[in-house]
Amino acid sequence: MGKEISVIGVPLDLGQTRRGVDMGPSAIRYAGMIERLEMIGYDVEDLGDLRVERPHRSELDENPKLKNLKQIVTACTELATKVDNVLERKRIPVVLGGDHSIAIGTLAGVTKHYNNLGVIWFDAHGDLNTEEITPSGNIHGMPLAASLGYGHAVLTNLYGICPKVKKENIVIIGARALDDGEKEFIRKEGIKVFTMHEIDRLGMAAVMEETIRYLSHADGVHLSLDLDGLDPHDAPGVGTPVIGGLSYREGHLAMEMLAESGLITSAEFVEVNPILDEKNKTAITAVALMGSLFGEKLK
Repeated sequence: MGKEISVIGVPLDLGQTRRGVDMGPSAIRYAGMIERLEMIGYDVEDLGDLRVERPHRSELDENPKLKNLKQIVTACTELATKVDNVLERKRIPVVLGGDHSIAIGTLAGVTKHYNNLGVIWFDAHGDLNTEEITPSGNIHGMPLAASLGYGHAVLTNLYGICPKVKKENIVIIGARALDDGEKEFIRKEGIKVFTMHEIDRLGMAAVMEETIRYLSHADGVHLSLDLDGLDPHDAPGVGTPVIGGLSYREGHLAMEMLAESGLITSAEFVEVNPILDEKNKTAITAVALMGSLFGEKLK
């Protein structure tokens, strides 16, 4: 990675039903993100937040299997353009969510600049649902499937790129709440997944060593980190917490090893919900993980 970072906030909470995650970018900035990255030696520009259109009352029940589709597509298209422009200027895009549906836009903007993009997906969930198999209709459960080319055409073809990533270039880490349809999808497509079972048995260091080896052929690697990948003890302020997640130290070890690998070329941190948080603890954790990802060292 270079030493120039551009921060993009996406205050989007329309991919799920719990309000408050739209305040995530502000909470992360308030936790000292910009200052921390500057202390490590990065030139950081803050591009501010996208303006997210709210749905009109008449649009709320348009499609219960794809809730708020129009507004999410609009926001993700604008985000893709901004990420694209950041990479054109040879800077590192760091996107702050917002719910995880924004990853559709982030990946659309990123993948334009790589021939063989790898993706590391830290998450308690697979986010591999489509309109046909979703149990909720929440689009924050669909971004990885859409980026692979599965789902509604306006999502899969967003920014004119489909698919945005190849199935053999994805590693999901920390999964412990997969829907039945997602389990079948993973088996059928051969997606590389390290569930919490594997992490417990192998250890985080071994999981990250295998992840780095698995993606070593990629010409760029995007990190998509959902804070619910961590255990709720360390990251309580998320919309869909699942007990039994990654510990604070496991998260840091993963980020430290990614920093040492030099693989990461873009990143996003999503699902910080300050309304559900404890004294901004989850945003503070997100900033600490960013520090490790971008090379902060004790000595």
